[in-house]
Amino acid sequence: MSEQPLIVPELVVLDQNLGAHKNDVITQLSGVVAAAGRADSADGLAADALAREDQSPTGQPGGIGIPHCRSTHVNTTSLGFARLAEPIDFGAKDGPADLIFLIAAADGEGKEHLKLLSKLARAMARKTFLSSLREAQTAEEVVAIVEEVLAPKQTGAGSGDAATSGGASGSTAAGATAAGAAGAGAGAAAAGASAGTSGSGKRRLVAVTSCPTGIAHTYMAAEALEQKAQEMGHELVVETQGSSGGTALTQEQIDAADAVVFAVGVGVRDRERFAGKPGVEAGVNVGVSDPEGLITKALAAADNPNGHRIAGGGGSGGGEGSGSSEGQSWGRRIQQALMTGVSYMIPFVAAGGLLIALGFALGGAERVAEVAETVMAENSLFNLPADGGLWLYLGSVFFTVGGLAMGFLVPALSGYIAYALAGRPGIAPGFVGGAIAVAVGAGFIGGLVTGLVAGLIAMAIAAIKVPRWLAGLMPVVIIPLVTTTLVGLLMYLLLGKPLANLMTWLQNGLNSMTGTSAILLGIILGLMMCFDLGGPVNKAAYLFATAGLAQGTDAAMGIMATVMAAGMVPPLAMALSTTVRGKLYSEAERENGRTAWLLGASFISEGAIPFAAADPLRVIPSMMAGGAVTGALTMALNVTLNAPHGGIFVVPAMGNPWGFLIALVAGVVVAAAIVTVLKGQRQKSLMAKAQREAQSENAPTAASVAA
Repeated sequence: MSEQPLIVPELVVLDQNLGAHKNDVITQLSGVVAAAGRADSADGLAADALAREDQSPTGQPGGIGIPHCRSTHVNTTSLGFARLAEPIDFGAKDGPADLIFLIAAADGEGKEHLKLLSKLARAMARKTFLSSLREAQTAEEVVAIVEEVLAPKQTGAGSGDAATSGGASGSTAAGATAAGAAGAGAGAAAAGASAGTSGSGKRRLVAVTSCPTGIAHTYMAAEALEQKAQEMGHELVVETQGSSGGTALTQEQIDAADAVVFAVGVGVRDRERFAGKPGVEAGVNVGVSDPEGLITKALAAADNPNGHRIAGGGGSGGGEGSGSSEGQSWGRRIQQALMTGVSYMIPFVAAGGLLIALGFALGGAERVAEVAETVMAENSLFNLPADGGLWLYLGSVFFTVGGLAMGFLVPALSGYIAYALAGRPGIAPGFVGGAIAVAVGAGFIGGLVTGLVAGLIAMAIAAIKVPRWLAGLMPVVIIPLVTTTLVGLLMYLLLGKPLANLMTWLQNGLNSMTGTSAILLGIILGLMMCFDLGGPVNKAAYLFATAGLAQGTDAAMGIMATVMAAGMVPPLAMALSTTVRGKLYSEAERENGRTAWLLGASFISEGAIPFAAADPLRVIPSMMAGGAVTGALTMALNVTLNAPHGGIFVVPAMGNPWGFLIALVAGVVVAAAIVTVLKGQRQKSLMAKAQREAQSENAPTAASVAA
């Protein structure tokens, strides 16, 4: 563990007004952390914390706000605390917050400090802890209260909130509450509940909690669920999938549980362990604000033969990686389903496209495309083609296998969209719908539609209450049969021809694009690829490109080359900037820059995410500018590519590879130059500000931050 404590009096602000908006409070507290020498940039820390705040509000019931983040600007993981004179709205349903905890975690630091933060997060669910903080008279008292939570004194059994966080063996229910409040593991709370609750009505539950950063909400939801289950007379064991790690639930615990609670903000790891168990799925905030409601719904599902069942690996309740469905908007759920379909489709595209490219490289692109079918029908390894020999034969084999793999592109896209919405019952209807889309000429647009239609129909049928004797047949026979039939009828009788006409119009439009129109398309695709670096917009552009490869036209291959080139720009540009002007970046960022060379060369746009997260207002516009340049040049130079991935390693398989390299280098240089200039201006501005503050002796501290 770091020798420096998590909180010191210099990080505490009491009864002051830090601004009229939560952003002001976060910015001021970031200044306090930086002034204490625990962050190298107040603005950088504030930007990271505000970026996390934009994902979802951090206000919690009880008048508390917990802005938090990991940041490369943090030197030592720290807790900044403010008790506000005027409460500020942090997004909690029960009103504004007066107790603000800024959790600033150092990026890359070991887990010891994160374990302390998990204890603190659990304590925030306790009214006695919050009351003590509101009654504290000095910063030293606040530090002592927090330190008691992080390292409670051994005062014997039954000492309430100060009780040991140690073993649960033989503990009473009250003792278990104290142990959980002091940060003991989920097992301790569960064991205490087991010892202190006996009699009819007691049920067993297991739960999983997680949030995007895995620092605060993960453990607050765990504590809230444990306490509420104990009050209700049930036994509940929580697996926290957070930054500080945790003890995974055993399969025996899962099998013995009556119901499951997922209070998560990201996908549940190893979700298959819970497949088929009754339960409820919701966002992590619901776990904090309404633990009783989640437990009640989970047990109701257990008592209802037709109640919600946890899907393994995806499906009803949240889709792949969603982690939750309850409380999510339909737009969000459909977006996640589309991303699930794309993620499962990519391996087919990658394998098929690269095999086709390899076939072209071995046997010649034009030659293989013309004779592959004949060669595969008439020749073998012992009867090689007279004109081309072994290389033409192997090229034809790779081309044919790759083409068959690409043939699964639309069915896989459709099938896994349906799977994300409806679970396993949606797979067959989705795949069949995708195959029908190919048969009628509706292409990937048809696959998108059939996947959504199949998933929604399967969900609707699964929601119908049926007799118990029929329930077992629903997921394996009834739902796939009825859904497949309905999707087939809809496609052939209603949707197929309009979607095919739309696809034909789109293909004709792309094929006719030349000159200015093609360059404009390249700019748009370049901007999309660099906007969110692997997010939904980036994936939409990639889907557009990869799906078009199945058509085999020059226009489609030009789009693929454009998307790949633009997607390589952000990590390569940041790598170049950190190399040329390393003083503008922290040591962690320079290390990320060295890694970004390989990531960018491999067409992994996510290599630039650490930089964009730390400084989005400067990094993202710079990358978009470079992506637009690369996209425009790639189209203008008529670069083509029939491989969906590979980056610099598939350049030999491109049409006009020198054009690809020219476009890529131009975009990287433009993006790196812009971001370097913007970073330099920011550094000068910060230095000037620091000089002014030094001259006026008014640097932000805990004592003067309100000024």
